[in-house]
Amino acid sequence: MRILVVEDDYISRRLLCRYLEPYGCCEEAINGYEAVDAIRRAIAADQHFDLICLDIMMPGMDGQQALVLLRQMEAENDMPLGRGAKVVMTSAMEDNQYIMEAMNASADGYVVKPIEKRSFIETLKETGLLMEVPAAPVGA
Repeated sequence: MRILVVEDDYISRRLLCRYLEPYGCCEEAINGYEAVDAIRRAIAADQHFDLICLDIMMPGMDGQQALVLLRQMEAENDMPLGRGAKVVMTSAMEDNQYIMEAMNASADGYVVKPIEKRSFIETLKETGLLMEVPAAPVGA
């Protein structure tokens, strides 16, 4: 699975990557501009991301704006809704307005920070990306 983690906070970005390492290769972006660029390159190379974890509150281009652009790029490249990346929004805000905005922009999930691994994995299962959690490596 190809994964893009978009998060301006270094520790949160590394934590998400650590949670996701058993499932695939993680790329990182620190803001919406980097995310849109990475998504554009991936689509052009016909190697789109399967999962994008997108922080809502970032300086410059926020996650909501990046999500709208992502869905536009997918539509322009014959990737109808449901065939492109699964997007899980992350935010410290548990505000219904933010959640509804994300869902209206076609997010597939929403996780409130601090992100707890078990609930995060459950959210990924709900998107249909994960069927079960891989076994921990021996010695871990």
